[in-house]
Amino acid sequence: MQYAYLGRTGLQVSRLGLGTMNFGMVTDEATSFEIMDEALKQGIIHFDTADVYGGPQKPDIEKGYGVSEEIIGRWLAQGGRREHIVLATKVYQPMDFGPNDRKLSAYHIRRACEDSLRRLQTDHIDLYQMHHIDRRTPWEEIWQAMELLVQQGKVLYVGSSNFAGWDIATAQGEAKARHFMGLASEQSLYNLTARTIELEVIPACKHYGLGLFPWSPLGSGLLGGALQKAKEGRLSSKSKEIEKLRPQLEAYENLCRELGEKPSDVAMAWLLHNPAVTAPIMGPRTKEQLTEGLHALDVKLSEDTLKRLDEIWPGPGGEAPQAYAW
Repeated sequence: MQYAYLGRTGLQVSRLGLGTMNFGMVTDEATSFEIMDEALKQGIIHFDTADVYGGPQKPDIEKGYGVSEEIIGRWLAQGGRREHIVLATKVYQPMDFGPNDRKLSAYHIRRACEDSLRRLQTDHIDLYQMHHIDRRTPWEEIWQAMELLVQQGKVLYVGSSNFAGWDIATAQGEAKARHFMGLASEQSLYNLTARTIELEVIPACKHYGLGLFPWSPLGSGLLGGALQKAKEGRLSSKSKEIEKLRPQLEAYENLCRELGEKPSDVAMAWLLHNPAVTAPIMGPRTKEQLTEGLHALDVKLSEDTLKRLDEIWPGPGGEAPQAYAW
């Protein structure tokens, strides 16, 4: 396994992160345990979850969130694991029906953190990420709540997810004024089919020294050999997207065949090639998917291949404002 520093921090994480959104909803507990055991065995130490992952568990109920955290907590309770992983979770999403059971008020941050600690069966969260921006709550309130959690030893680092570039800039400006470290990382939608963050978010991460965790690195399966899977009837829910992108997918999968690599590995390798990327977040449903995905670390992409990928999947043209101004 390869490792990288998390942005400007002294913390190192594995170059592939284990995403656990499927735990409890798609993947049962026994299989989730197998995946986590194998991930740790293979040197993956960054485990990413969220308080909202894993529910609702039944179509006739609206509650049931927190299941993924509970599964991780029971895995950690077996002992000998907690000190070997960098545990990341998130706060923001609705966790109950009350008006204060969501977003980033100090009230909700405190309660949500305590609930996550209980479900995860640990006394601290290594990376506590704001799942979305809350423009209604002032940064003075958010940072005061986060500072208290850090002072109490319940949180070590604070991260963001789905932030705009100017949200990152605002957050860091307010944190600096409080003599607080602020954000250590950003987790964003980023893959060959979704490159918008190259305009503003990646430049902001680079400027402020944030690590970057791309989520949905395979574009919800579109970059994992979608055409072949569609033939086999395994991606029927993506039929509209596949037809819309068919010319690009055909060119992409043909290029992957030329390279002798699986489309999923090429997509992950493309992300890993970007020096701004700390670790893509994998979301395996089985242990086999996890082990097969490790091959992406060994895939080397030439400058010619990177250029062809840019031609197939054009980005926004670079960083703002040069990308559109002149």
